[in-house]
Amino acid sequence: MAELENHCCTPAAQQTCRESVREKYAAAARTAAAGAAGGCCSPADETGVFGAALYAETGERGAPDAAVNASLGCGVPTAVADLHEGEVVLDLGSGAGADVLISARRVGRTGRAIGIDMTDEMLELARANAAQAGVENVEFVKGYLEDLPLPDASVDVVISNCVINLSGDKPKVLAEAARVLKPGGRFAVSDVIADPDMDEATKADMAAWTGCIAGALTEPEFRDALAAAGLKDAEFRETHRVHAHAGAAIIRARKPAVLRPPAVGAVALDVRSPTGRQ
Repeated sequence: MAELENHCCTPAAQQTCRESVREKYAAAARTAAAGAAGGCCSPADETGVFGAALYAETGERGAPDAAVNASLGCGVPTAVADLHEGEVVLDLGSGAGADVLISARRVGRTGRAIGIDMTDEMLELARANAAQAGVENVEFVKGYLEDLPLPDASVDVVISNCVINLSGDKPKVLAEAARVLKPGGRFAVSDVIADPDMDEATKADMAAWTGCIAGALTEPEFRDALAAAGLKDAEFRETHRVHAHAGAAIIRARKPAVLRPPAVGAVALDVRSPTGRQ
């Protein structure tokens, strides 16, 4: 597996990273709740590489302006997740709830959309946005991406928008995503992918970490982490540049379906013959 070491690998350093991220995103939630457009993964939102402008570009609708304007993401994962009626969708790091609310409308009344976030201010904002939108098939839960408060094999689709790169233990996040996915479930996220030549000064910059840049994996590292988690058929498609050393990308993969063993007493067929005879 590719080397995934960074300055946030030890438990103490991971906690420092987590608190830095929480502080930044809590402040963004308070700003959004006060009626202004929230900050973003970085000040680059003014150039359209993060946040609400991306929803306008894709034409994605289904969430109130308050949720979209508070978006801190680098993409629109719901635009590529291929959601269906009746599915259960989980959004990792759901923020103000835009992607959860869009997903909830896509899966309909027979489906459900769940948002996981560690920031109380974001959870409060997301619940207020859901109430404003009149969407009831949603749930916003406090939790960490490295330890999801959901049962095994309980969701059909995992989405995320520029959040996995903020974790100090990305392989654990991907392993947790695989755990909660049902067999045959889908993984479809937007995230920041680092260029192989990202410099050490950027990696060491905590402000850049909470700005979605220094915490990013390279594509080979992300592929290795997906494979280690048991997720297959990984696809990467860069959508736009967000930094001199990183780009935003759509990443998709799937959890293999479990093949059921033949029932007791069933005749095993030879795959070389449609009748099972030699």
